[in-house]
Amino acid sequence: MRSWLLWAPLGLFVIFIGLFASGLFQPDDRQIHSGMLGKALPAFTLPAGASDRPGLSTADLKTGKPRLLNIFASWCVPCAAESPQLVELARQGVTIDGVAIRDAREDVDGFLKRWGNPYGRIGLDARSALQLSLGSSGVPESFVVDGKGIIRYQHIGEIRPEHIAVIRQKLAEAAQ
Repeated sequence: MRSWLLWAPLGLFVIFIGLFASGLFQPDDRQIHSGMLGKALPAFTLPAGASDRPGLSTADLKTGKPRLLNIFASWCVPCAAESPQLVELARQGVTIDGVAIRDAREDVDGFLKRWGNPYGRIGLDARSALQLSLGSSGVPESFVVDGKGIIRYQHIGEIRPEHIAVIRQKLAEAAQ
């Protein structure tokens, strides 16, 4: 009986390590689920983030037509990588509005001049207040917003060529 008590802590430790390792190597769900899906955009009004585009407010996203809301920054390398896809979506007729976070208007202007400007409106979120209220943790990140201002889809990370079809599908679904 006494020898069993000596080995019990080691046995419990091995069981603990086994459970911990199984959780690391086989997570239940690999998708990130937004808490904002199906919810209305928070109320906001942002000043113009670029010299040649108006600012952005909640009312601008409640026009009856679905649109893509893209969170980006001039200093963000993946944001530059997704620019050709955003330009292509805009060329295909998708309305895209942008929110530049922790940025300066001159830097946003330079970014858009270099990588293209697919945005109808660009708001400047200097302190990331809107970004945080959307539950966004990084850039780039995009949201499909229906015509009533309800978030219908969240795309985390840059939009790559293979994502364009999904974005267009989600916009079509948001139009129904």
